[in-house]
Amino acid sequence: MIQPGVTGKLAESKKSLGTFDGVFTPSILTILGVIMYLKLGWVVGNVGLSKTLLIVTLATSITFLTGLSIAAIATDHRVRAGGAYYMISRSLGLEAGGAVGIPLFLAQALSVSLYTVGFAESFTAVFPRFSQELIVSLTIILVAGIALLSPRLAIRTQYLVMGVVLISILSLLFGKPISTEVAGASGTVSDPVGFWTAFAVFFPAVTGITVGVNLSGDLKDPSRSIPLGTFLAIGTGYLVYMILPVILAFRAGPEALISDPLIMRPMSLWGNTILLGVWGGALSSAVGSILGAPRVLQALARDNVLPASLQWLGKGTGPDDSPRIGTVVTLIFSGTAAYFGNLEVIAPVLTMFFLTTYGALNVAAGLERFLRSPSFRPKIKIHWAFSLLGAVGCFWVMALINSGATLVASIFVGSVYVWLKKRELTAAWGDLRRGLWMAIIRTGLLALRKGSDARNWRPNILVFSGSPTRRWHLIDLANSFSRSQGLLTVSTVVPEESISPDRSTALESKIRNYCERRGVQSLVRVISAPDAYSGVRKLVEAYGVGPLIPNSVLLGQNYELSKDRKKFCSLVKDLYTAKRNVFILRAVEESGFRKRKRIDIWWGGLQGNGALMLILGYLTQTSLMWKGSEVHLRMVVKDEIAKQEALQNLKGIIEKTRTNFIPHVITSDKQKFAEQVLEHSRDADLVFLGIRKPDDNFLNYWDELLTNTNDLPATVFILAAEEIAFKDVLIHD
Repeated sequence: MIQPGVTGKLAESKKSLGTFDGVFTPSILTILGVIMYLKLGWVVGNVGLSKTLLIVTLATSITFLTGLSIAAIATDHRVRAGGAYYMISRSLGLEAGGAVGIPLFLAQALSVSLYTVGFAESFTAVFPRFSQELIVSLTIILVAGIALLSPRLAIRTQYLVMGVVLISILSLLFGKPISTEVAGASGTVSDPVGFWTAFAVFFPAVTGITVGVNLSGDLKDPSRSIPLGTFLAIGTGYLVYMILPVILAFRAGPEALISDPLIMRPMSLWGNTILLGVWGGALSSAVGSILGAPRVLQALARDNVLPASLQWLGKGTGPDDSPRIGTVVTLIFSGTAAYFGNLEVIAPVLTMFFLTTYGALNVAAGLERFLRSPSFRPKIKIHWAFSLLGAVGCFWVMALINSGATLVASIFVGSVYVWLKKRELTAAWGDLRRGLWMAIIRTGLLALRKGSDARNWRPNILVFSGSPTRRWHLIDLANSFSRSQGLLTVSTVVPEESISPDRSTALESKIRNYCERRGVQSLVRVISAPDAYSGVRKLVEAYGVGPLIPNSVLLGQNYELSKDRKKFCSLVKDLYTAKRNVFILRAVEESGFRKRKRIDIWWGGLQGNGALMLILGYLTQTSLMWKGSEVHLRMVVKDEIAKQEALQNLKGIIEKTRTNFIPHVITSDKQKFAEQVLEHSRDADLVFLGIRKPDDNFLNYWDELLTNTNDLPATVFILAAEEIAFKDVLIHD
């Protein structure tokens, strides 16, 4: 069991970061980083000024909407180490958190590669005698040393870097044009890249808000610092990115903007400040990412999202619980990507990963607000429509940028989710999924009040199995009937004096786990009563919510209820009066359902039991356990003259019902019905027989029926009681 807060082991006394140094500074330095210096001119040269401003506005809008979602979640509960992963996992559950958290870690690690490559490209542009691979390697070593030896010092050096970035921007503002040819408001090159390609290259520039979130475990007051610092960074970044494209467009031509990554240098008042800004921003952003990525990895490991063989990645070192092992792993991954990659390749990949994370954050906040859960009480209240608009924007932009990459990202996230789902992770905290299902169920129940509909009929079965380990054939058959489309409730009645409420709950959990291990999804209900008969009546009368009640009850003939046949028949009569379809299974426990290859239905027409038996036969045949079986539809007539007409009628019914059953018409030849059933169904694996409505003479009828069918294989006795035309379930125009 995962305990809440296990990812936040850092002592409170060590949580020394505030809004400015813990959120705003690392966020704004990542926003005003490599992309701004090296690729903003490239974007302007390719798509022109107006489209560049549109790209900036669209990208910032998505980030702003995500910032609103982050603010809502951050002010509802304390955000511990793991940042965005922590938020998503505590809202959407471990599976969704892990499915997004792993790509988030990869995105953060690739961010280190992006900034390292950006630094190397700008450095070799000034000093071409150095190889880019060498600079990448040395930069990775430098970043590794800073992250491993003194992460606190790395955070504090951000102030110096911010000063350099500010000076470089001022130097650019007070600079001058470098040519008479300028791009102007709409000028672009003759063969530009597409709008969405340029968007994909630019978008990582506005993803810096996750850097501050990822340091949440080191903040003194995350619920205050994360929203405030995030919005300040978003606003400042947007202002800068709306001004700089105008300057670039009117100081150089489109060809120069595209061909020279350091185009800002010659047009600035003091060109070397641009170099210092690029290098300082790149190194600072790389350090910020290398501080964030290992913490996400550490949180994933501590929540047992990663395989058991990788749990060592959750270890922390020193009084501040620094994830040094995770840092080394991150550096190996990012260093490899940086060595073989370039900005145009790395940036779009980052875009997909970050958009996936942003989309999940928006979905989490939107659903929390939409469901109006009493436990979700954020200080910053955002309407759910804004969050869901942000989510739609993220996924829409992903598809427009690269539909193939979107599909790959979706498959990756989906595969991780399915993998985590199969591992059946458990956590001690709740998430909004239960609230979501509650909202859906409430809506569905209120809609079901309008009345029954034959076309949408489903077998909602209440099976009294006793001990599932000894009466599994009952659950097995009920599961075949429901075929994962109706509701199946496994119930057992225990003597009232022998079980406490706590033990009843424990027994329900035990039965539920046993059923799940055998591939049966069901509800479970344990009820205490003085005797089995009153227990069945009590549960049938009280069980269900509104219109959603069990419409069918499955009993075992060799179950305890059948020992006293008078009481048993009285129970069947009461169930029929309560309008519950009654299924009574008599099976030899040792042989069960034999080979599950043949089902015999003894049929007397579409009315009452006949139509219901056809439905159950079809559901059983198409269930997983009876896959490939044959259903033989058998009918008895008086003579050969009636046989041909009955056979044609049977074939017509089979064609109309599209059941693909095999018809058989048998002449009675003065032979008793019970003898014919035994003769023709001796080799079947399951037999369906209808029984008459209970009356005053039902006990004698039942005794005779059991005697006559004693030598049959597994047999289900069917009694239709619902006020529904089962014929309409089978045949509709």
